[in-house]
Amino acid sequence: MTAKTLSRIAVYAILLVAAFFFLAPLYVMLATSFKDADQIRAGNLLSLPTSLNFESWQLAWSTACTGVDCRGLKPYFWNSVTMAVPAVLISTAWGAINGYVLSMWKFKGSEVLFGFMLFGVFMPFQVVLLPMSQVLGFLGLSSSVGGLILVHCLAGLAGTTLFFRNYYTAIPRELVNAARMDGAGFWRIFWRIVIPMSTPILMVTLIWQFTNIWNDFLFGVAFSGADSKPITVGLNNMANTSSSVKSYNVDMAAAVIAGLPTMLVYVLAGQYFVKGLTAGAVKG
Repeated sequence: MTAKTLSRIAVYAILLVAAFFFLAPLYVMLATSFKDADQIRAGNLLSLPTSLNFESWQLAWSTACTGVDCRGLKPYFWNSVTMAVPAVLISTAWGAINGYVLSMWKFKGSEVLFGFMLFGVFMPFQVVLLPMSQVLGFLGLSSSVGGLILVHCLAGLAGTTLFFRNYYTAIPRELVNAARMDGAGFWRIFWRIVIPMSTPILMVTLIWQFTNIWNDFLFGVAFSGADSKPITVGLNNMANTSSSVKSYNVDMAAAVIAGLPTMLVYVLAGQYFVKGLTAGAVKG
């Protein structure tokens, strides 16, 4: 056996071990969600369910209690959809325009402005809770889905601007200069030249923003009201709801439901995410 073969076997072994550790929690969640109470009490944590029992999934979706509200995760799920979709689209479009301006239409002080915007990438979100709550109160958006959309757009703007600005700096300036000489203006260049070349970074930003917004708990628990809580808050309330017998199968089914959209996004569009991250990394 050659050294190259041994090296390849070692690499595969390490990857398999890493995959096992990463996938083990997901396996436990899925297996437990399909078990009934008797199987959970009598079985092993890693044992397979004797049959597929979807009752816990139905309870988690529509009738499980989160505090005194016994409507399951369904209203929280749709709150998250209503919040995440516009917030992702708005923050991505806003970041694309900012990146376009800061890379191709530079003005005096643009680099300084970009530097200040970078503070938003590294600033902990806890420091903006109080001023953001005051802004939402002033705008009349407190405890509403609209307020959460605004918060996530502002919180994600620095990151989306950074993504697009760095990507657009790799676009040949000759294309933009030629379009200007042909009479194309700001928006025509953006829609006809820049956006068609932005598919990789658009996919990266959309996936990145959707994951961050859907999985967010801090803003959801701080700025939502009784009827606008996202699914992460609903899941937390469900897991912490006291009952005479703890329904681990319902909690696990609820956790899978809460994480399913982001898992599907990465399964269906993960290849575009990797391509977008590597696009422009090597310039010939």
